[in-house]
Amino acid sequence: MYLNLLFFANSVLLGAGLAMDAFSVSLADGLAEPGMKKSRTAAVAGVYAGFQFLMPMIGWMLVRCAVELFRSVEPFIPWIALILLCWIGGKMLIEGLREKSRDPEEGEPSRERLTAGALFWQGVATSIDALSVGFTISSYDWRAALTASAVIAAVTFVICLGGLKLGKLFGTKLSGHASVLGGCILIAIGVEILVKSLI
Repeated sequence: MYLNLLFFANSVLLGAGLAMDAFSVSLADGLAEPGMKKSRTAAVAGVYAGFQFLMPMIGWMLVRCAVELFRSVEPFIPWIALILLCWIGGKMLIEGLREKSRDPEEGEPSRERLTAGALFWQGVATSIDALSVGFTISSYDWRAALTASAVIAAVTFVICLGGLKLGKLFGTKLSGHASVLGGCILIAIGVEILVKSLI
């Protein structure tokens, strides 16, 4: 496939569309950890971008190699995203409510950092719908599919950096309410992914 300006424009738009869930989760991550350092912020955004690169490529390979297998799994993708995001969001929500109900005399509780495990599952949950992009790019050769996935990853990285920075800014101002808000955002994203798939 010829890699022209239209191809790159389509890839950027596809990346922006796919990155919206990752942006929202990045916002929640920033809210939950307003003291996140720049290197860690870049690493978190990089994880989301990595998954957004990987999932379309896996989808492309599945379409090329095992179309029927992928079609049998596809209806469960939104449910998997819902379960993962509700689990992570629920934990954040409970932790935030515990902080709010804590006796002020106990002092300010230390904020729980985003763990590698939680970040991994957030990455999977926010990018799992990108598997379906494999159908969209199934006519591409491997170079074009790789390029499109790389553009999607780059767009996701930039968008997630913005989400993390916004979350950190508001997380500092919201103090104890940040974890509750972040958990609610994650649960809402999971519900929204499921509802979109059912409409």
